[in-house]
Amino acid sequence: MRHSILLPVNATRPEQVIPFANLVKWGGAARLWQGQGLVLESHQIVNWLAGAGIRVPAGFGVSLMPYRSPYNAAVEARSVALATGHEVVAGYGPGSLAAQTCAMGRPYPSQLTACREYLTIVRDLLDGGISDREGEIFSAKAQLMPFHKPEVSLGLGVLRERMARLAGELADVAITWMASAAYLEEFLIPALRGAKERRPEEPAKVTAYVPVALAGPDRDMAELLRSTVGGHIRFPHYQAALRRAGIRITGDGGADDVRALVDGGIFLYGTAEEIHRKLDAYRALGVDEVVLNVTGVAALHGPRAAASDLYELLKAAP
Repeated sequence: MRHSILLPVNATRPEQVIPFANLVKWGGAARLWQGQGLVLESHQIVNWLAGAGIRVPAGFGVSLMPYRSPYNAAVEARSVALATGHEVVAGYGPGSLAAQTCAMGRPYPSQLTACREYLTIVRDLLDGGISDREGEIFSAKAQLMPFHKPEVSLGLGVLRERMARLAGELADVAITWMASAAYLEEFLIPALRGAKERRPEEPAKVTAYVPVALAGPDRDMAELLRSTVGGHIRFPHYQAALRRAGIRITGDGGADDVRALVDGGIFLYGTAEEIHRKLDAYRALGVDEVVLNVTGVAALHGPRAAASDLYELLKAAP
């Protein structure tokens, strides 16, 4: 199982990303992952790094579909693959209903249909052919300027079983967020492997984002948890997925929520060795890649502390 890192800061200057990119280049991380860029666009950050001579494998998990057409998504993914010279994992997701409404004026009428049509068009384009599809939500009659096929793996963000089945059918990588090893084992991986059809040649791999933080005398576990996942646990679709895993929360980030999320294996806290022992459960399931998420450490203790945590965790990896 590979260990990768999530960029833990919301960068406002590309130079802020260099220490974390160097953990991929020199520190043993397999890939630098980013979510949806909120100030600097995520793909442009990786291309800037490549221009500065720091060419590292990149993953985007997930880029929000309402913010880019399938054509633009294919152009962005190919650009990063060409600029870095490394395989890119381009992961997409529909985002929350609120995000969809803000960007488009209304949510997608069907989340699954939107994802199916979007990924199908992006794959058509990256494969070098003409995408000629008339869908309910996304349509295309286009082709990228011919060039050699880029190394791009398509990912789909997965919270619940129906999206996992779709990822099993269409995606190269299923990207999970706030999913414990137990939830993966009982629900998501069976759904992923149970897809009735499979369009890519190889079975979909699993990349699991895992919120973590090293313990320390100046650390407050509850505050670290809230800073890492607090924004997400307020969304109904995350709460529904957690309930499916037997984790009931209010979303207010109070003491009961903290206890439930820690006991449920959502947030891993302790020494580097203790965290890796808990990550062994993902390894035993055949998870291809875990993405270490220390955004709470960065928010409360700064980027230097976040980079230090990641370095210690990577150094202790089996």
